[in-house]
Amino acid sequence: MNRTKSKELIFIREKCGQSSQPPPPCPNIERVGCTKVLGITLNDRLSATDHVGPKQLADVVQQFAVCDESPPWSRHLISTESLHDVFRATILAKITYCLPAWSGLCSASDRAKLDSFLNRRKRYGFCDNTIPTISHIFSNADDSLFKTILKNSYHVLYPYLPENQYQHYHLRQRFHNKALIPKTTYFSNRDYIMRMLYKNCY
Repeated sequence: MNRTKSKELIFIREKCGQSSQPPPPCPNIERVGCTKVLGITLNDRLSATDHVGPKQLADVVQQFAVCDESPPWSRHLISTESLHDVFRATILAKITYCLPAWSGLCSASDRAKLDSFLNRRKRYGFCDNTIPTISHIFSNADDSLFKTILKNSYHVLYPYLPENQYQHYHLRQRFHNKALIPKTTYFSNRDYIMRMLYKNCY
């Protein structure tokens, strides 16, 4: 009976240009540098670089048979408005799939790659020029999910929110009344709940 070999992914923390050494690999377990989890590619640096790399973006385009080197095929078949709708429903939806789970792992370089990808499609007429920058798309997706969590106490992420905090003094109005969790680790800013609790809180 053939069994799939088990795999492990060890997250490595870099500090001052030096990487911590991972433990020796276990027998019969393959150690990998990146893996796909529910459609999201994670690497051992806990960054989104492998999820939004050139190959991944090229695969998105190829999957929907959109060729940059030729004139937009759809101009002869459907209207510009319909083409933009197709782009939003296919390519943009593929890129922005499960955004809050990985947008916090994106570096400035990763965001620049995504912005360049979208700008190129705008130049070729595949998408509407009103599509915002990737940072705005990230922010809107985060806010939309967080508002959903706040309104639904049965949401799977709701138990991870700290208890309501009563303020005895007047501060700038927040969009939530939850307590702030102390930042204690290197990856605090990459955690969605932590990121949303601190967003616009000062």
